[in-house]
Amino acid sequence: MSEYHALAYTDLVLASVLVLANAGLSAALGLGVARQMLIAAARMIVQLLLVGLILQWLFTVASPAITALAAMIMIGFATYEVSARQERRLTGWWTQGLGGSTMLLAGGLVTVAALVVVVRSEPWYAPNIAIPLFGMILGNAMTGTSLALNTLIVTVRREARAIEAQLLLGETRWCACRPPIRHALRSGFMPIVNAMAATGVVSLPGMMTGQILAGAAPGEAVKYQLLIMFLIAGTTGLAVIGSVYGAVLRLTDDRHRLRLDRLAESPVTGRSA
Repeated sequence: MSEYHALAYTDLVLASVLVLANAGLSAALGLGVARQMLIAAARMIVQLLLVGLILQWLFTVASPAITALAAMIMIGFATYEVSARQERRLTGWWTQGLGGSTMLLAGGLVTVAALVVVVRSEPWYAPNIAIPLFGMILGNAMTGTSLALNTLIVTVRREARAIEAQLLLGETRWCACRPPIRHALRSGFMPIVNAMAATGVVSLPGMMTGQILAGAAPGEAVKYQLLIMFLIAGTTGLAVIGSVYGAVLRLTDDRHRLRLDRLAESPVTGRSA
Protein backbone atom coordinates (compact mmCIF):
# COMPACT_ATOMS: atom_id res chain seq x y z
CA MET A 1 0.00 0.00 0.00
CA SER A 2 1.35 3.41 -0.95
CA GLU A 3 2.26 5.81 1.86
CA TYR A 4 0.44 9.04 2.61
CA HIS A 5 2.12 12.06 1.08
CA ALA A 6 1.95 15.32 3.01
CA LEU A 7 1.05 18.22 0.76
CA ALA A 8 3.40 21.18 0.37
CA TYR A 9 2.22 24.70 -0.36
CA THR A 10 3.73 24.40 -3.84
CA ASP A 11 1.32 21.52 -4.50
CA LEU A 12 -1.59 23.77 -3.58
CA VAL A 13 -0.29 26.52 -5.85
CA LEU A 14 -0.22 24.07 -8.74
CA ALA A 15 -3.78 22.97 -8.02
CA SER A 16 -4.95 26.60 -7.80
CA VAL A 17 -4.03 27.03 -11.47
CA LEU A 18 -7.34 25.30 -12.26
CA VAL A 19 -9.28 28.07 -10.48
CA LEU A 20 -7.26 30.74 -12.27
CA ALA A 21 -7.95 29.01 -15.57
CA ASN A 22 -11.69 29.01 -14.85
CA ALA A 23 -11.54 32.71 -13.99
CA GLY A 24 -9.66 33.40 -17.21
CA LEU A 25 -12.21 31.49 -19.27
CA SER A 26 -15.03 33.37 -17.56
CA ALA A 27 -13.43 36.69 -18.43
CA ALA A 28 -12.78 35.63 -22.02
CA LEU A 29 -16.38 34.45 -22.48
CA GLY A 30 -17.84 37.51 -20.78
CA LEU A 31 -19.66 35.50 -18.09
CA GLY A 32 -19.09 38.11 -15.42
CA VAL A 33 -18.13 35.70 -12.64
CA ALA A 34 -14.34 35.91 -12.82
CA ARG A 35 -14.08 38.51 -10.05
CA GLN A 36 -16.51 36.66 -7.77
CA MET A 37 -14.65 33.41 -8.35
CA LEU A 38 -11.30 34.92 -7.41
CA ILE A 39 -12.75 36.66 -4.35
CA ALA A 40 -14.46 33.44 -3.24
CA ALA A 41 -11.19 31.51 -3.66
CA ALA A 42 -9.28 34.13 -1.67
CA ARG A 43 -11.89 34.05 1.11
CA MET A 44 -11.73 30.26 1.20
CA ILE A 45 -7.94 30.32 1.54
CA VAL A 46 -7.99 32.87 4.38
CA GLN A 47 -10.86 31.15 6.21
CA LEU A 48 -9.33 27.68 6.00
CA LEU A 49 -5.92 28.89 7.12
CA LEU A 50 -7.48 30.64 10.11
CA VAL A 51 -9.59 27.59 10.93
CA GLY A 52 -6.49 25.41 10.73
CA LEU A 53 -4.66 27.62 13.23
CA ILE A 54 -7.65 27.74 15.58
CA LEU A 55 -8.15 23.98 15.43
CA GLN A 56 -4.47 23.38 16.10
CA TRP A 57 -4.80 25.51 19.24
CA LEU A 58 -8.03 23.78 20.28
CA PHE A 59 -6.48 20.35 19.88
CA THR A 60 -3.49 21.40 21.97
CA VAL A 61 -5.53 22.93 24.81
CA ALA A 62 -8.12 20.10 24.88
CA SER A 63 -10.42 21.96 27.28
CA PRO A 64 -14.10 20.92 27.53
CA ALA A 65 -15.15 24.54 28.12
CA ILE A 66 -13.30 25.83 25.05
CA THR A 67 -14.58 22.91 22.97
CA ALA A 68 -18.15 23.78 24.02
CA LEU A 69 -17.51 27.44 23.18
CA ALA A 70 -16.27 26.48 19.72
CA ALA A 71 -19.41 24.39 19.18
CA MET A 72 -21.61 27.34 20.21
CA ILE A 73 -19.80 29.62 17.76
CA MET A 74 -20.44 27.05 15.03
CA ILE A 75 -24.13 27.01 16.01
CA GLY A 76 -24.21 30.80 15.79
CA PHE A 77 -22.87 30.83 12.23
CA ALA A 78 -25.22 28.01 11.21
CA THR A 79 -28.17 29.91 12.68
CA TYR A 80 -27.25 33.00 10.67
CA GLU A 81 -27.03 30.94 7.48
CA VAL A 82 -30.46 29.41 8.08
CA SER A 83 -31.99 32.86 8.51
CA ALA A 84 -30.15 34.33 5.52
CA ARG A 85 -31.47 31.64 3.17
CA GLN A 86 -35.15 32.42 3.81
CA GLU A 87 -37.29 34.24 1.26
CA ARG A 88 -39.59 35.37 4.08
CA ARG A 89 -38.73 35.31 7.77
CA LEU A 90 -40.81 35.14 10.90
CA THR A 91 -40.98 38.41 12.80
CA GLY A 92 -38.51 39.05 15.58
CA TRP A 93 -35.96 36.37 16.30
CA TRP A 94 -38.27 33.43 15.67
CA THR A 95 -36.48 32.20 12.54
CA GLN A 96 -33.09 32.33 14.26
CA GLY A 97 -34.56 30.87 17.43
CA LEU A 98 -36.21 27.92 15.72
CA GLY A 99 -33.23 27.16 13.51
CA GLY A 100 -30.62 27.57 16.23
CA SER A 101 -32.46 25.76 19.02
CA THR A 102 -33.41 22.73 16.93
CA MET A 103 -29.89 22.38 15.52
CA LEU A 104 -28.36 22.83 18.97
CA LEU A 105 -30.62 20.26 20.64
CA ALA A 106 -30.52 17.68 17.86
CA GLY A 107 -26.87 18.13 16.94
CA GLY A 108 -25.68 18.38 20.53
CA LEU A 109 -27.58 15.33 21.76
CA VAL A 110 -26.61 13.14 18.80
CA THR A 111 -22.95 14.21 18.88
CA VAL A 112 -22.57 13.66 22.63
CA ALA A 113 -24.32 10.28 22.42
CA ALA A 114 -22.05 9.21 19.57
CA LEU A 115 -18.91 10.33 21.40
CA VAL A 116 -19.87 8.59 24.65
CA VAL A 117 -21.58 5.42 23.40
CA VAL A 118 -20.09 4.66 19.98
CA VAL A 119 -16.74 6.38 19.45
CA ARG A 120 -15.70 6.20 23.13
CA SER A 121 -12.74 8.54 22.75
CA GLU A 122 -10.59 9.41 25.79
CA PRO A 123 -11.60 11.91 26.96
CA TRP A 124 -15.04 11.81 25.35
CA TYR A 125 -14.90 15.54 24.57
CA ALA A 126 -11.54 15.29 22.77
CA PRO A 127 -11.69 18.29 20.38
CA ASN A 128 -9.82 16.55 17.55
CA ILE A 129 -12.79 14.16 17.33
CA ALA A 130 -15.71 16.17 18.73
CA ILE A 131 -15.28 19.32 16.61
CA PRO A 132 -14.97 17.63 13.17
CA LEU A 133 -17.82 15.25 14.03
CA PHE A 134 -20.08 18.06 15.18
CA GLY A 135 -19.16 20.13 12.12
CA MET A 136 -20.21 17.41 9.68
CA ILE A 137 -23.46 16.81 11.53
CA LEU A 138 -24.26 20.52 11.90
CA GLY A 139 -23.56 21.40 8.26
CA ASN A 140 -26.06 18.88 6.95
CA ALA A 141 -28.67 19.74 9.59
CA MET A 142 -28.32 23.41 8.59
CA THR A 143 -29.09 22.62 4.96
CA GLY A 144 -32.16 20.55 5.80
CA THR A 145 -33.49 23.07 8.32
CA SER A 146 -33.11 26.06 6.00
CA LEU A 147 -34.84 24.25 3.14
CA ALA A 148 -37.68 23.03 5.35
CA LEU A 149 -38.40 26.42 6.91
CA ASN A 150 -38.28 28.23 3.58
CA THR A 151 -40.56 25.67 1.91
CA LEU A 152 -43.06 25.79 4.76
CA ILE A 153 -43.39 29.58 4.79
CA VAL A 154 -43.57 29.88 1.00
CA THR A 155 -46.18 27.11 0.79
CA VAL A 156 -48.31 28.47 3.64
CA ARG A 157 -48.38 31.92 2.03
CA ARG A 158 -49.29 30.46 -1.35
CA GLU A 159 -52.06 28.27 0.04
CA ALA A 160 -53.29 30.72 2.67
CA ARG A 161 -56.86 30.86 1.33
CA ALA A 162 -57.21 27.08 1.25
CA ILE A 163 -55.83 26.79 4.78
CA GLU A 164 -58.16 29.50 6.10
CA ALA A 165 -61.13 27.86 4.39
CA GLN A 166 -60.41 24.59 6.20
CA LEU A 167 -60.00 26.43 9.49
CA LEU A 168 -63.38 28.12 8.97
CA LEU A 169 -64.94 24.68 8.42
CA GLY A 170 -63.71 23.58 11.84
CA GLU A 171 -60.42 21.85 11.06
CA THR A 172 -57.55 22.21 13.54
CA ARG A 173 -54.43 24.08 12.54
CA TRP A 174 -52.54 20.81 12.24
CA CYS A 175 -55.04 19.31 9.81
CA ALA A 176 -55.33 22.51 7.78
CA CYS A 177 -51.54 22.86 7.52
CA ARG A 178 -50.89 19.19 6.81
CA PRO A 179 -50.04 19.58 3.07
CA PRO A 180 -47.53 22.42 3.68
CA ILE A 181 -46.02 20.46 6.57
CA ARG A 182 -45.53 17.38 4.42
CA HIS A 183 -44.07 19.43 1.59
CA ALA A 184 -41.66 21.16 3.96
CA LEU A 185 -40.58 17.91 5.60
CA ARG A 186 -39.93 16.30 2.21
CA SER A 187 -37.80 19.28 1.18
CA GLY A 188 -35.81 19.11 4.40
CA PHE A 189 -35.21 15.37 4.16
CA MET A 190 -34.36 15.32 0.45
CA PRO A 191 -30.66 16.37 0.68
CA ILE A 192 -29.74 13.63 3.14
CA VAL A 193 -31.86 11.05 1.28
CA ASN A 194 -30.05 11.91 -1.96
CA ALA A 195 -26.70 11.82 -0.19
CA MET A 196 -27.34 8.35 1.26
CA ALA A 197 -28.61 7.04 -2.08
CA ALA A 198 -25.53 8.27 -3.97
CA THR A 199 -22.88 7.46 -1.36
CA GLY A 200 -20.52 4.71 -2.45
CA VAL A 201 -21.71 4.43 -6.06
CA VAL A 202 -21.80 7.97 -7.37
CA SER A 203 -19.42 9.57 -4.88
CA LEU A 204 -16.95 8.73 -2.13
CA PRO A 205 -17.73 10.97 0.87
CA GLY A 206 -15.13 13.35 2.23
CA MET A 207 -14.42 11.59 5.51
CA MET A 208 -13.99 8.20 3.87
CA THR A 209 -11.74 9.66 1.18
CA GLY A 210 -9.66 11.50 3.77
CA GLN A 211 -9.15 8.36 5.84
CA ILE A 212 -8.14 6.32 2.80
CA LEU A 213 -5.70 9.02 1.69
CA ALA A 214 -4.28 9.05 5.23
CA GLY A 215 -3.59 5.30 4.97
CA ALA A 216 -6.58 3.76 6.76
CA ALA A 217 -7.91 0.43 5.55
CA PRO A 218 -10.94 0.86 3.24
CA GLY A 219 -13.04 -1.39 5.48
CA GLU A 220 -12.44 0.82 8.53
CA ALA A 221 -13.07 3.96 6.48
CA VAL A 222 -16.40 2.52 5.32
CA LYS A 223 -17.51 1.79 8.89
CA TYR A 224 -16.74 5.31 10.06
CA GLN A 225 -18.49 6.80 7.02
CA LEU A 226 -21.59 4.73 7.71
CA LEU A 227 -21.55 5.95 11.30
CA ILE A 228 -21.33 9.57 10.13
CA MET A 229 -24.18 9.17 7.64
CA PHE A 230 -26.43 7.61 10.28
CA LEU A 231 -25.67 10.43 12.72
CA ILE A 232 -26.28 13.06 10.04
CA ALA A 233 -29.58 11.49 9.02
CA GLY A 234 -30.80 11.32 12.61
CA THR A 235 -29.80 14.87 13.44
CA THR A 236 -31.24 16.28 10.23
CA GLY A 237 -34.54 14.53 10.83
CA LEU A 238 -34.88 15.82 14.39
CA ALA A 239 -33.90 19.37 13.43
CA VAL A 240 -36.21 19.48 10.40
CA ILE A 241 -39.24 18.12 12.29
CA GLY A 242 -38.67 20.41 15.25
CA SER A 243 -38.23 23.55 13.16
CA VAL A 244 -41.22 22.85 10.91
CA TYR A 245 -43.68 22.15 13.72
CA GLY A 246 -42.32 25.08 15.69
CA ALA A 247 -42.88 27.37 12.70
CA VAL A 248 -46.45 26.10 12.32
CA LEU A 249 -47.10 26.98 15.95
CA ARG A 250 -45.85 30.50 15.25
CA LEU A 251 -47.83 30.89 12.00
CA THR A 252 -51.04 29.93 13.82
CA ASP A 253 -52.47 30.58 17.26
CA ASP A 254 -54.36 28.76 20.00
CA ARG A 255 -57.67 29.74 18.39
CA HIS A 256 -56.63 27.91 15.21
CA ARG A 257 -56.26 31.03 13.10
CA LEU A 258 -53.65 31.60 10.40
CA ARG A 259 -51.31 34.41 11.47
CA LEU A 260 -49.49 35.65 8.38
CA ASP A 261 -49.05 38.97 10.19
CA ARG A 262 -46.22 37.22 12.02
CA LEU A 263 -44.16 37.19 8.83
CA ALA A 264 -41.64 39.98 8.36
CA GLU A 265 -41.69 42.24 5.35
CA SER A 266 -40.16 40.89 2.16
CA PRO A 267 -36.53 42.03 1.81
CA VAL A 268 -37.14 42.47 -1.91
CA THR A 269 -40.54 44.14 -2.21
CA GLY A 270 -40.83 45.59 1.27
CA ARG A 271 -44.36 44.22 1.55
CA SER A 272 -45.69 42.27 4.49
CA ALA A 273 -47.72 39.10 4.11
